[in-house]
Amino acid sequence: MGGKESTLPKTEFDSPWRDQNWDKQERDTMVAALRNFKLSDPDMGQLRCLLYGPVGAGKSSFVNSVNNVFQGRVAHNALVAAASGTSFTKTYNTHYIKDGDKRLPFAFNDVMGLEAQEKGMQPEDIINALKGHLPEGYKFNPCSALTDESGEYNKKPRSSDKVHCLVSVVAADKISLMSNDVIVKMRKVREKASELGIAQVVVMTMPDKACPLVEMDVKKMYTSWAIKDKMLICSNEVGIPVNCILPVKNYHEEVMLDNDMDILILNAMTQIMNFANDYIWNLQQGKENGGCHVCCI
Repeated sequence: MGGKESTLPKTEFDSPWRDQNWDKQERDTMVAALRNFKLSDPDMGQLRCLLYGPVGAGKSSFVNSVNNVFQGRVAHNALVAAASGTSFTKTYNTHYIKDGDKRLPFAFNDVMGLEAQEKGMQPEDIINALKGHLPEGYKFNPCSALTDESGEYNKKPRSSDKVHCLVSVVAADKISLMSNDVIVKMRKVREKASELGIAQVVVMTMPDKACPLVEMDVKKMYTSWAIKDKMLICSNEVGIPVNCILPVKNYHEEVMLDNDMDILILNAMTQIMNFANDYIWNLQQGKENGGCHVCCI
């Protein structure tokens, strides 16, 4: 009798669907490039990136993970809560990336998580942040967004106060479970960012919880059927092209740095900063040409 073909679903592609060099030299090259990163507009001072998404997606953990890479050790700068159903981030604070005794020209802001119905972050406050109207230390109010009648409202934001790249942070294992309310809120923010010409990417966290292959070996990220499927679902739900979806495994339980995790984090960081830098370059060109010319993803 001839053997029967396996009816088990295939879990891995025969070859990677996205190329990736996992060598330590590649990691070190990306670190060096970011350490020597030149802004398209030196007068800007810093690139500001806004992280937003559902509660518990890993926004603050991503900031910490980036800092870990550049500090060469596991460090915790942005406070992270244990898993819960409510947002831990309550105020609008800027997190800088530390490199030794200096800081890189990159700034991250993470905001209160989005929740279903009227709970959690108000989309209008994320839009206020995009435009630079939220002051440092602003305490989020889940019941109402900041208005231009408030004394806290930054009526004359500088270019460096505004957001140069909008980063949607979603958890790979929760993408299919996101409520329609959260998806609608995310799309509302994305539409406004698109109107403003702000660059946009997705950081997809917790891939190890969505795929046993990746849980065992992060280098399986781009051969995993499950991760490819999650990225396609994410693209459809959030409205971002697959090539702008960047899977990362944040530092959470680890006490030592991991080369493969670093490479994924650095890939995301490099893409985010390049997009943000392209955005301010377009702004600068628009000023020089006497108009406004920005690009939109």
